[in-house]
Amino acid sequence: MPISANGRPPFRADHIGSLLRPPALREAFKQFAAKTISEAQFRKVQDDAIRDVVKLQEEAGLGLATDGEFRRPSYWARFVALTDGFVIKEAQFKFHDDHGHETGFTAPHVVGRLKRRQPISMEEFSFVKPLTRALPKITMPSPATMDYWGVGSWQEPGVYKDATEMFVDLGKVYQQEIAELAAAGCQYVQLDEVALANLCDPVSRGKARALGADPEALVDVYVEAINQAVMNLPLNMVVGIHMCRGNFKGKYLSEGGYDSVAEKLFNGARVNHFLLEYDTPRAGDFAPLRFLPKSKGVVLGMVSSKTPKLESIDELKRRAGEAAKYVEPARLAISPQCGFASTVAGNPVTEADERAKLRLCVDAARAIWG
Repeated sequence: MPISANGRPPFRADHIGSLLRPPALREAFKQFAAKTISEAQFRKVQDDAIRDVVKLQEEAGLGLATDGEFRRPSYWARFVALTDGFVIKEAQFKFHDDHGHETGFTAPHVVGRLKRRQPISMEEFSFVKPLTRALPKITMPSPATMDYWGVGSWQEPGVYKDATEMFVDLGKVYQQEIAELAAAGCQYVQLDEVALANLCDPVSRGKARALGADPEALVDVYVEAINQAVMNLPLNMVVGIHMCRGNFKGKYLSEGGYDSVAEKLFNGARVNHFLLEYDTPRAGDFAPLRFLPKSKGVVLGMVSSKTPKLESIDELKRRAGEAAKYVEPARLAISPQCGFASTVAGNPVTEADERAKLRLCVDAARAIWG
């Protein structure tokens, strides 16, 4: 389906971006890190895997295609590596599951003024574009990714006066990146926003408060950071915000409905649509969609990328009907709640599961909206 001209979701069936790396690619990441294969050998494995995964998306019937984020160790790693001023440190938060098992992770940390060193996503876009008639989508970490996981200690002392000043410099990185992508023909960019989703969770808010931050002030700062990133957006570019509660080997970071951020985010962020996680009760109900302006759309992430069990089309249809009480059906779409592999390791599902889930989104979209 083509991108609509009025800011509605670009596809009735969408997906979030990352896809399972095949075994050969996972092994190549290990070999390249260990310096047992050359960069050219690593690149060939990536290229071959991307060609295959683009075909997988076409066979599923999707109108968009990504490179599966196959050139990235994680959803934010490439962006950070190609932007001057960042190093990697341990995050202040942890992933967990329903049994209380926790897993730590790393996050960006500011050590110098931020500046785009070279194109970040252009290689991904330029490689996918000639491979398919589908519309290439480029995903990027949200600006808040560079702040929230180190809240209270996100930078070395004295680099920036505060996060607001940092986001001005960071915004220029996004503006330059988006302008070059648009000039190359890119029409669809997605920002992966995990921090604002975590600020829906009272526990996460409490931790941020304990680390010296004001959670409500952070919501305002992060919405404005999005607007800095998309400033001067080209007319032919559609931007979606993917809200994510964390996705690492099936574990998550937070829970809680969108109520505490919906009004500020939906009205304040100058983007076209939102891709919202709705695969478990942790995401709350659809009532916060009442804050969505009529000029914006929403992609309902009702299909889980974390488990192999296939959702029922009848149940997806019922839930889409519930969402339609708050947003007219013409502005609704469906997708998995997140990617299948935010890191190289991927989620505990198989490629067959992934293929079935993507096809389910297409079939469900046709069953629900025709």
